[in-house]
Amino acid sequence: MSVTATYRAFVLERLQRALPDVRARDMFGGVGLYAGTTFFALIGNDVLYFKVDEHTRGEFEARGMRAFRPFGEGGEVMQYYEVPVDVIEDTDALREWAAVAVSVGRKSKQRKAKRSA
Repeated sequence: MSVTATYRAFVLERLQRALPDVRARDMFGGVGLYAGTTFFALIGNDVLYFKVDEHTRGEFEARGMRAFRPFGEGGEVMQYYEVPVDVIEDTDALREWAAVAVSVGRKSKQRKAKRSA
């Protein structure tokens, strides 16, 4: 899973227009994206993926977006889905979609914290 410097810069520039406090961190050959301390997205193979849950997955699937599979088509499906290119290019749409992904990330983080307690 690789990410070109050009795509990484493009996605960060777009996201920083839509959300405050977005930062990137290299991880496992890809890039993890955070809003504050909340992990809400990742970039792998020059594709942006947003975190989804049972309530938000349908919108991605309805648009034909695919789940992130770090080990290929036969591997595990993670709770991240491709973000449509038209959404990435539209600051207002990206702001809305990213805000939902951040909310899903926060809820996931809270559930994990409760399980650890």
